Amino acid sequence: MSDGTLSFHEMGLDDRLLKAISQLGWSEPTPIQEKAIPLALEGKDILARARTGSGKTAAFCIPVIQKILTTKQTSSTEQSVKALVLTPTKELCHQAYKNLMDLTSSCSREVKVLDISPQVPLPTQRPMLMEKPDIIVTTPTRALAHIKACNLDIKHSLELLIIDEADLLFSFGYEEDVRGILSNLPKIYQAFLMSATLSEDVRALKRMVLHNAVILKLEESQLPEATQLTQYHIKCEEQDKFTLVYALMKLNLLRGKSIIFVNEVNRCYKLKLFLEQFAIPACVLNSELPVNSRCHIVNQFNEGLYDIIIASDENLLLDPKTKPQEQEKKKEKRHKKKDREYGVSRGIDFQNVSNVINFDFPRDVDTYIHRVGRTARGDSQGNALSFVSVKDMELLGEVERALSETGVEEESVFKPYNFRMDEIEGFRYRAKDAMRMVTKTAIREARLKEIKQEMLASNKLKTYFEDNPRDLQVLRHDKSLHTVKVQKHLKNVPDYLVPQTLRHMRGMTDKPGKSKRKRKPAASKGPTKAELKYKKRKADPLRSFESAGLVGGGKKKKTS
Repeated sequence: MSDGTLSFHEMGLDDRLLKAISQLGWSEPTPIQEKAIPLALEGKDILARARTGSGKTAAFCIPVIQKILTTKQTSSTEQSVKALVLTPTKELCHQAYKNLMDLTSSCSREVKVLDISPQVPLPTQRPMLMEKPDIIVTTPTRALAHIKACNLDIKHSLELLIIDEADLLFSFGYEEDVRGILSNLPKIYQAFLMSATLSEDVRALKRMVLHNAVILKLEESQLPEATQLTQYHIKCEEQDKFTLVYALMKLNLLRGKSIIFVNEVNRCYKLKLFLEQFAIPACVLNSELPVNSRCHIVNQFNEGLYDIIIASDENLLLDPKTKPQEQEKKKEKRHKKKDREYGVSRGIDFQNVSNVINFDFPRDVDTYIHRVGRTARGDSQGNALSFVSVKDMELLGEVERALSETGVEEESVFKPYNFRMDEIEGFRYRAKDAMRMVTKTAIREARLKEIKQEMLASNKLKTYFEDNPRDLQVLRHDKSLHTVKVQKHLKNVPDYLVPQTLRHMRGMTDKPGKSKRKRKPAASKGPTKAELKYKKRKADPLRSFESAGLVGGGKKKKTS
């Protein structure tokens, strides 16, 4: 540990909390934790800006738990809700809840944590709220709904308010919900705002929530250093993107787990069906599916059942050049179709991601930062590869300027990915062949198939199907959806398609251990097994018609 760095043991934390931190393998605090935790324990309001993956969640979880433990040891107040954690997405709620549960593993009897993010109806969560847990994690909309339903009373008991990913709150349309919650808080409380950027929305939220706050703006780049995160770009047009991603995957040029970002849900399925033609399995994270299904898909990815996940965050990508009135219309239109409390580039705990591929270049700097922030987390290495078309060049320049301002490097943030398109010309014909199968009908029916599976597996519809068995039969025996016919010959990459520069490297083709060279004949070491087996069969009269001991009529032939 370097001189001057404050350790967890020097922060005056409870032994049970230190034990949990040790079990999590956190040897020393991150920069944001080192600065934020002592200030929070002193009772200061905090506005902290730190990049994705810097440990912001633990920076507020640790002091919240410590203050609750201290309060319970020094006073005999009755059980009540003391901390409210608000996040913009359901997935972020689950992530914050998991962090809190991990940190209270040694004091779970003293500190009760409850996640009431929108996943079940309000009445179902009422009995749990009646037990008055110490910490509640939820979204602003759900918190206000419970307050209005008189399920949650924080007017006199609340001591701590935490807002995570604060820069997303207003863009998700939570402003009125936040105002409603603030009107139901006590006059005195401590508040933390955690954000990856200090946008105008965050400054507006600061004025609403914080009082004489300490602003922590760490002198660090918004993304990890170049020694940890390597950012590449490839200049290519739309028709080349599919060929390129196919070649990169089949030639094993991208190792480890990858997230591929596109700008529309339909593009997710188009890319998935395309990759399936080449026996490249991938899963889609669809914002139109329920939160439980999305979390299940992320868990499958984290557990290694899939190495590629395709995601879109189109509800975060409004055109910055569009007029504000038009933006609001687009927001309303999208929020009708999409889950408002959802965002892929943020708020989902992807684990061990080696590569982030911007198949479609993001439409603003913040979204680029949050996408790329899914890799190179903690001490892990990571790569970010962006496909950039001519129309994206201006946006690429904006991203590069923004990252250069926060970094210390004089060189360009992006490195050109040295890949010659003419060397994969043979892949282009196969890609075109596969794309002919990925029609609009195939994409639509792939989405319908997923929705159908969700309906059959839905717990909410189970009672309905029990009362209406005919509807269940109709759903099960509905006409089969057309699936894309997988062409077997596309699975493998023939040697003649492998670029000359890669042929000498092992592991670049589907069957790296195979060689077309004929083996030298082994030296003769007596009869082979096949020859011995043949001789044995010849010597057995019951298995041979050439026995000299039998003649016509069944009589034995006399021998001399």
